[in-house]
Amino acid sequence: MTNPTLWHDMFHLGLPVAEKVLRPALVYAFLVVGLRLAGKRELAQLNPFDLIVLLTLSNTVQNAIIGDDNTVTGGLIGASSLLAMNYLVVRFLFRHESLDRLVEGDVDLLVENGVVRTDRLEAELITRTELESAARKQGFESLDDVQRAILEPGGSVTFVAKKPTAESTRHQELLARLDALDRRLAAVGVAR
Repeated sequence: MTNPTLWHDMFHLGLPVAEKVLRPALVYAFLVVGLRLAGKRELAQLNPFDLIVLLTLSNTVQNAIIGDDNTVTGGLIGASSLLAMNYLVVRFLFRHESLDRLVEGDVDLLVENGVVRTDRLEAELITRTELESAARKQGFESLDDVQRAILEPGGSVTFVAKKPTAESTRHQELLARLDALDRRLAAVGVAR
């Protein structure tokens, strides 16, 4: 036998529907502004401290979103409001590129012409070690192999490899030819 108040407690809203929609909208707007001000690092280049902040942030704003209402209906309205708000904001920003850049920010050059820009690393709170780790994850042995590193608005880092100069390519070709000639001479028994 079920508790007669079970269904009532699960689905009867303790707050007006308008408040259940307004609360997530306010929290969403606060989080968009807060994460934008916190920098791109918070979005993708997470260290353990950043992860802890993001996890506890979600728990912290939970009560602001649902209020004193713990019903299934209230939770569904809150979640639906967040999803709808995000859908509308993304569609709106897609059509308004200048506002999208304002909200998401612009790209930031962390390495330019093979030179690490420490001022930009400091501004984005990214250590050289974190940048090197990101480069290794994308297949670079070291930052010496990187021509450009771009911090994207979403927080990911894009690396562009250095292209060998014509002189270094010619030098490598000559060394390869000399090695081949050396092997041929060794094969016919000519000693150096």
